[in-house]
Amino acid sequence: MSTLTELLELSLDEKTIIAEYIWIGGSGTDLRSKARTLPGPVTDVKKLPKWNYDGSSTNQAPGADSEVILYPQAIFKDPFRRGHNILVICDAYTPQGVAIPTNKRAAAAEIFAKEEVAEEVPWFGLEQEYTLLQKDIKWPLGWPQGGYPGPQGPYYCGTGADKAWGRDIVNAHYKACLYAGIQISGINGEVMPGQWEFQVGPAIGISAADQLWAARYILERITEIAGVVLSLDPKPIDGDWNGAGCHTNYSTKTMREEGGYAHIKEAINKLGLRHKEHIAQYGEGNERRLTGRHETADMNTFSWGVANRGASIRVGRDTKKEGKGYFEDRRPASNMDPYVVTSMIANTTILWKPEGSELILF
Repeated sequence: MSTLTELLELSLDEKTIIAEYIWIGGSGTDLRSKARTLPGPVTDVKKLPKWNYDGSSTNQAPGADSEVILYPQAIFKDPFRRGHNILVICDAYTPQGVAIPTNKRAAAAEIFAKEEVAEEVPWFGLEQEYTLLQKDIKWPLGWPQGGYPGPQGPYYCGTGADKAWGRDIVNAHYKACLYAGIQISGINGEVMPGQWEFQVGPAIGISAADQLWAARYILERITEIAGVVLSLDPKPIDGDWNGAGCHTNYSTKTMREEGGYAHIKEAINKLGLRHKEHIAQYGEGNERRLTGRHETADMNTFSWGVANRGASIRVGRDTKKEGKGYFEDRRPASNMDPYVVTSMIANTTILWKPEGSELILF
């Protein structure tokens, strides 16, 4: 009698693959997926067929007209099935070809396709913080039931059974993302115990957002296997505990070249002028995180600084010293939509031309 593990490890004919189609559900943060058999191998996303799903079951369509169409947009190797099998990041449209309201990728793609943006080759590095929760009680992994561990201090990048909880999950995710072809650049334990971070990038344009969604999906699957709950809540635990963000590092070709520091300051000024608009799109519940405490700026005040983790925008010391480089937008929450955030930053800093606005920050 075969075991489940043996059956899961069965090899397929090389001319047959399983493609897992992945899309964003009705909440704007939940991930859905289903699999189909296709002739393969497939490496060109344009050769993948469209598919459909029941949008009434994901809060994305009414029951009387429930069909939503999936458009494949990015391919990654499947670390779960392996072989030639693939993960497919999709966005969703009506049968008439109109992007549904929760499809934020379509609008982002339009911004990144503009010639002025493409010429600047925008790079993004996304720092995804997240919290691992015990399944049955929805309390951080490693914390005593109904109680608290010792105060923050020893946990950030910490080692040891009394400081780092969930490392096997984190390392499994790291290797799975590398296998998948995601530009994951690192991991670390965070300030609050049970909270971790991985970084995606630097990646160009909309690819950074595709990769972050794929990495989130892989993490959801790994925590599912481990019997642990993944939380992207920006402030999972009230009190004297750090929240969770998705700090967004950004640069353009002009910023990376000699004299780029002046362009960095110009971009920061533009972000300051549109601070309220950005905050409104930077994640639900972010007001519980952006309080001016726990390495955040108050959400009602825009600020920037060199090496200042209490500012809205942080510029690295190396960037200032070299006179070129990148900056970090520390405002986005852990549950932000990377399609929205990356395209909004590109739109504000490259395309937007403020009229009658004075330089307010320098």
